Amino acid sequence: MDGAWYEAPVHRRAALHPGHTLPGPALLIEPNQTIVIEPGWQARIASGGEVILTRSAPRPHRAVAGTDADPVMLEIFNNLFMSIAEQMGLTLEKTAASVNIKERLDFSCAIYDADGALIANAPHMPVHLGSMGDSVAAVRAKHPDMKSGDAFALNAPYAGGTHLPDVTVVMPVFGENETKPRFYCAARGHHADIGGIAPGSMPPFSKTVEDEGVLLDAVQIVSGGRFDEDGLRACLKANANPARNPDQNVADLKAQIAACTKGADELNRICATYGVDVVKAYMGHVQDNAEAVVRQAIAALKDGAFEVPMDGGATIRVAIAVDRVARSARIDFTGTSPQLPTNFNAPASVTRAAVLYCFRCLADDDIPLNAGCLRPLDIVVPEGSMLSPRYPAAVVAGNVETSQAVTDAIFGAMGVLAASQGSMNNLTFGDERYQYYETICGGAGAGPGFDGASAVHTHMTNSRLTDPEVLEQRFPVLLEEFAIRENSGGAGAFRGGDGVHRRIRFRQPMTCSILSTRRETAPFGLAGGGAAQSGRNTLIRADGSEQSLRGSDQVQMAQDDAILIETPGGGGYGPEA
Repeated sequence: MDGAWYEAPVHRRAALHPGHTLPGPALLIEPNQTIVIEPGWQARIASGGEVILTRSAPRPHRAVAGTDADPVMLEIFNNLFMSIAEQMGLTLEKTAASVNIKERLDFSCAIYDADGALIANAPHMPVHLGSMGDSVAAVRAKHPDMKSGDAFALNAPYAGGTHLPDVTVVMPVFGENETKPRFYCAARGHHADIGGIAPGSMPPFSKTVEDEGVLLDAVQIVSGGRFDEDGLRACLKANANPARNPDQNVADLKAQIAACTKGADELNRICATYGVDVVKAYMGHVQDNAEAVVRQAIAALKDGAFEVPMDGGATIRVAIAVDRVARSARIDFTGTSPQLPTNFNAPASVTRAAVLYCFRCLADDDIPLNAGCLRPLDIVVPEGSMLSPRYPAAVVAGNVETSQAVTDAIFGAMGVLAASQGSMNNLTFGDERYQYYETICGGAGAGPGFDGASAVHTHMTNSRLTDPEVLEQRFPVLLEEFAIRENSGGAGAFRGGDGVHRRIRFRQPMTCSILSTRRETAPFGLAGGGAAQSGRNTLIRADGSEQSLRGSDQVQMAQDDAILIETPGGGGYGPEA
């Protein structure tokens, strides 16, 4: 109600029959409650006796805030924007079909302003959220004349994507009779299979991006509110190794569209409440606030440099130079290994995501991760390096493995955190009928004043593992062991977290792939702390014989064979007493 006094009739529920309509303002008295029918609403008694409230007049515009920054309203809008992204994520989780999105929560949702700048995201996958802005930019560039009711799908790593299984849906948000988008909503989900040379689309031995699956280069999948399923299915076949389960791809993309629609509805709802000008102004204010918070965090940093060796001989190098007057920082990856013939190349958007994540972690204030966090940062990534590769370099491991090494290098250069396990331990298995993917937890690095956590997903991944009951119900496997790998974390004044043992036995033949690092190298300690144990991958045949697997490997599993993944721990911090 608006606080005004109204003359309102009072009705008793017992005297009303199905079909009665009561315009507001009015009171409806029932034996155990009173229903207030507000002005602009009406109550209707349904055939089953239910009372249904519907709006009978347009929602009045209520300008409750100005466009100048106000501390109280800034906090309200921070949470409003975050809430919209969280509602998008909940919609996606509830409507998705795949275990990967519905159970493992390998997805991310965010909202963007009219220029495609990140405004707010839910606390989903850091490697997604820092890079989705490039996807929005790619869609805007390719479709400058988009209209209300349109939506687009993208996974192309050289046009705003990360790696091919991560498919992003971008939807413009229009106001009534507007010809230019007010905002954008985006939802990214890791699809269990998008084609390529291995089931699960995480091939350990891909040489080009085409080996890894179907490329969707800002493809329009919804036009004027109509879902183009035939066109989408044609795209999913456009590879020598097409998507193996297009029905599931289609179902998950519909869920992503639903998530974006939820975001669009909520954005337009707050525009109706506060006014478009106010909402747009606060989109700027929350970015300004994030910029100020990150500049404050930078002021406490010192110059630093660090080098992280990776399995296979590649090296990540970073130097951080701090300008204390401007409270800005230059993050320079010069000296990093050149583009690789393997699939450990990380698109530039992934590198930017890692930088954004690290500096957001330094901020003490509870702010949304948004584009304002990047304003004080000058990121230098040499073109043609493994952190900014040229098409058609393979990139599937860059998103999941190299991103972790970049994160460890940045925190190492800052001197604030020992290495995490440094790997997502990407396990995929499947055939033409089944496709499954999971990332496996390990140890977190220790820092000044705290031990590292054990058996957690760290840094650039924030997914969870599928519940054993769901895993065994949906796939022909048995989870035989899942336990903490005791004493695998690094020693020190503050100990690194421990990794895990995870053993899965197969009940029928399948192709199994592992894409992992920190098998040849170890997660480093910091400030005198000890390194953690490296990981191990082992094939256990049905007769009990064992075979060591490489960090990146693929095997044909026979019935009753098992795979054992032992994940790395986190590095320790400070010398032991």
